[in-house]
Amino acid sequence: MTASREQESLARVLAHEGGYSNHPADPGGATMKGVTQRIFDAYRSSKGLAPRSVKSITSQELFEIYDRQYWDAVKGDRLPAGVDYVVFDGAVNSGPKQSIIWLQRALGPLYKGRLDGVMGLGTIAAVQACNDRDALIDRICDQRLTFLQHLKTWPVFGRGWSCRVAEVRSIGQSWATGLTPRTASFVDGGQAKGFIEDAKAASSTAPADAATGAGAGGLGLSGYLYDLQNQLSPFSYTSDWIGKVVVILAVASALLAIGGLAWRWYANRKAKRLAAALGAKAT
Repeated sequence: MTASREQESLARVLAHEGGYSNHPADPGGATMKGVTQRIFDAYRSSKGLAPRSVKSITSQELFEIYDRQYWDAVKGDRLPAGVDYVVFDGAVNSGPKQSIIWLQRALGPLYKGRLDGVMGLGTIAAVQACNDRDALIDRICDQRLTFLQHLKTWPVFGRGWSCRVAEVRSIGQSWATGLTPRTASFVDGGQAKGFIEDAKAASSTAPADAATGAGAGGLGLSGYLYDLQNQLSPFSYTSDWIGKVVVILAVASALLAIGGLAWRWYANRKAKRLAAALGAKAT
């Protein structure tokens, strides 16, 4: 891709990022035009310069950071029109590694490597082998939106992220099909960083383990009830009320076991869906 593509892509990224922000729910913290204070500090440190507020970032510093930290990281110059911008914007919003993982997943069987978030030769070759780049951009944006929806910060920034991804999709597909892309617009919330560290926690299987005894102890509540039932059973013939207690214990034990198994199935299923959305392995 030409340098002008990077400049045009950056202009649209900057439109989405807006100016200064420091929302308490944004994991990026203090951010100016998409550059966080942490990234700015690292940039200045690499040049032997003293730290200063990201609010004072110059245009030259801004371009150098975007060029090195994001465009070069995703190898934008080696990606086709439209795909370069879509992956670039995702890198700014959620980090280069995460954006490349979305691309790798979107490539499907064309990409045969690991989902490592590295723009290596295998990933680039798979992109070049993809004939329908319009559809590829659709899949990348679908991956990105699903990822964002599984973050704890989605209720706060979901509207802004949705608008941003929709515009990125439209602009990227216009470039991919040779059309003149629309300009990008700022929607509050869309500039918030969406990092995997803010992913929702998977449902715990602890309630199921406690009920069925699948945990470290090996004997859950249903197991204790079953054991008590066995101890009382010999006396059920001599006492009517003991017989009733035995029946109640048997029913309670069965219900707890069934409920525990159902909860474990639900928790594992939800964990797998979460892992798929985040591009990680279920544990």
